[in-house]
Amino acid sequence: MKFNTFKLLLTSVFLVCAATPCNAVTEAGEIQRKDNKEPKSNMYVSNNITDFSLGTAPSADTANVVERIDFAADEMINDEKASTLTAQGNVEIKYNGMRLTTDKLVYNQENDTVIAKGNTTLYAQDGTVVKSTSVNLADNMSVGDMYNIKAMLKDKSTVTAERFRRKDNHTKVLSYATYTACDICEGKFPLWQVSARKVQHNENTKNVNYNDAFVYLKGVPVFYTPFLTHPDPTVKRRSGFLQPTMGSSSILGAYLQPRYFWAVNDQTNVLFEPIFSAKKDLVLLGSYSHYFYNAYTSLSGSYMKDDEKGRPENRGNFNAKGRYDINDLWRMKYDWKYVSDYIYLKDMDLPDNDKAWLDSSLQFERFSGRDYVSVEAFYYKMLSYNLRRRNASQYHAINNRKPTVVPLVNAEFYTDPNSIGSYFKNQFNTASIYHRNGTNTQRVTSINSWELPYTSRFGEKYRFVTSLKSDVYYVNKYAYSLDDTYTGTTARFFPQAGMEWRLPFVRATKHTRQIVEPVVVAVAAPNGGNKVDKIPNEDSEDAYFDDTNVLDLDRYAGYDRNDTGSRLSYGMNWSSYGDIFGRTSAFIAQSYEKDKDSGFMNALDNKKKSHASDLVGRVNAEPNQYLNLNYRFRLDKKSLDAKYSELGADVGPSFLRFNVSYIFLEGNTHYNDRYSERKELYASVKAKLTQFWSLKLYNLQDMTPKSRGSLEHGGSIIYEDECFKVDTTFRKYNSSNPDLDNDYEFGITFFLKTIGSVGS
Repeated sequence: MKFNTFKLLLTSVFLVCAATPCNAVTEAGEIQRKDNKEPKSNMYVSNNITDFSLGTAPSADTANVVERIDFAADEMINDEKASTLTAQGNVEIKYNGMRLTTDKLVYNQENDTVIAKGNTTLYAQDGTVVKSTSVNLADNMSVGDMYNIKAMLKDKSTVTAERFRRKDNHTKVLSYATYTACDICEGKFPLWQVSARKVQHNENTKNVNYNDAFVYLKGVPVFYTPFLTHPDPTVKRRSGFLQPTMGSSSILGAYLQPRYFWAVNDQTNVLFEPIFSAKKDLVLLGSYSHYFYNAYTSLSGSYMKDDEKGRPENRGNFNAKGRYDINDLWRMKYDWKYVSDYIYLKDMDLPDNDKAWLDSSLQFERFSGRDYVSVEAFYYKMLSYNLRRRNASQYHAINNRKPTVVPLVNAEFYTDPNSIGSYFKNQFNTASIYHRNGTNTQRVTSINSWELPYTSRFGEKYRFVTSLKSDVYYVNKYAYSLDDTYTGTTARFFPQAGMEWRLPFVRATKHTRQIVEPVVVAVAAPNGGNKVDKIPNEDSEDAYFDDTNVLDLDRYAGYDRNDTGSRLSYGMNWSSYGDIFGRTSAFIAQSYEKDKDSGFMNALDNKKKSHASDLVGRVNAEPNQYLNLNYRFRLDKKSLDAKYSELGADVGPSFLRFNVSYIFLEGNTHYNDRYSERKELYASVKAKLTQFWSLKLYNLQDMTPKSRGSLEHGGSIIYEDECFKVDTTFRKYNSSNPDLDNDYEFGITFFLKTIGSVGS
């Protein structure tokens, strides 16, 4: 009887559907046309009609480890003469979370066959439900047939078939099969379904073959193919065609982009994705990638011939990117980029199309405990049109002396904390910067510092820091004024000492907790010593002052300028957490400079000399799920007029969500020719119109006195139900670049859930 029960168990296992994600062929390559907007859908490919045909009975070895099998029936009949065992009336088998029910089950021991008749239903552990009117199994359950099948997969997709045959251990066939992810209403066609006269799965070749396949929309056939094949869901990568793209643009006109993936071997991929266009004929695009045991490399590029006025005849781009792990401590990375002209990436909507500078780099890095070393080289190509429009002479001057940095070395070494918690930090940095037709600079910098964090018995938190910065420069042809240049070697030494003090106060109630924390940072350092007539400013030119660096000992981002002078910075942190008012925090701070001619404040604005700095701070508030507010500011110390403001707010429930963001940046009087006033307002609304329809609208507005109006506006209309989605988008630009002015984008994409998408 134990042996017979085991045979009944195999009957149920044979019916299991493996709901495995289907990846027809792997997605690869990095030359895909860029889409840096929001993801268009969450309808990922998960199942298809092949999932039903992948059920495989367990081996005898696996079955022998079963600990518990529950079997029940209204009646058991053992016919020894006919060598049959019959279970009938509410037959039920439970095994490892799987349940099988049927009206009647007959096992013939002599012929080794099993027949299940009547309403046979399998409830798999993953949620799949399979129904059949009849099941015939033979040859130790390795072959058999199922009739009139209806399967509900774990993602609610449905598979139906007149017959399912397992011909041997490697081949399974569905006859007159249909698949849909849509809800099925009695007497109505689903929104879409895929049907085929025959679907065959071969486990040896891992191919799924279709004969006479149709795609139906509301019962109307819209696509037919006599034969179709693709890898089964167990295949992770294989050569073959990927989903093509199509569309239209002002540069290309109407275009079609087929995509072919070539799996050269287990480590090498090649992706061909040429564009056939109405205006430019053939545009070549492709990529190559190779994976080594301890390295990776990727090559991608494009090329087109262009006869349009104002554009080069031969246009294209190339990118080489990779990484090599030299050993356990060292690794090498490279990223080399080339583009034929400044507007090509924008025309083709390729990666990096919004950058002002296209940078290429080579880097060696070393990691060891808390220590770090990097050796880098950088090369730049200027793409910015806005600067050329605003100041053509300055654009050409910068472009003619664009920098090459080789090498840039940075090293940081930390000692272990001693018995009182103090430690030493030694930082070394060297840079060689070469400007074409301009200044050349070589610099070596060493910063040796000692730090001691300390917490008193009263809860006060201290941090003591002392440091000595040493620099040696060799400068060639440094034009520090209109009439004077400097060539030579110079050195400087800059000592600095600082102390940070914090004392958090906590007030807790039943529903909230508030923390108030005053902060004071005192810095002692000598005045002057930046030697601006001998040392060019290569890495500290864009000085900024805000809530992120007001308490820092060194407020410059680079090494070429020292944050000279003594000062006292003070501020206040406040935060509140609770189950009634959510999370809210605020911070405000200011610096008091001993010397009005502080080098850092002078770099910000050399016309307003004062001991006290402007007020900087931030506010973050999320009292509930309907409001999220972030505000950062810089206010004039006397008038409290805003010099910098950044506001962002999300308001409303999920079915009607508003987003507003505003940025204001005062024109810099010190660098008036480079920094003009900026005021921009972005507003958007997302609305759930009905159960299936949603809408998004947005606008980016220029708010300056010489406003250009809307810089960009657009939106999307989305229809999405349980199995189908249509995403329609529109965007229009008002660019300062006449080549891009009044450009617009329009796209429509159709998604079939679990199958894929097609669109422009």
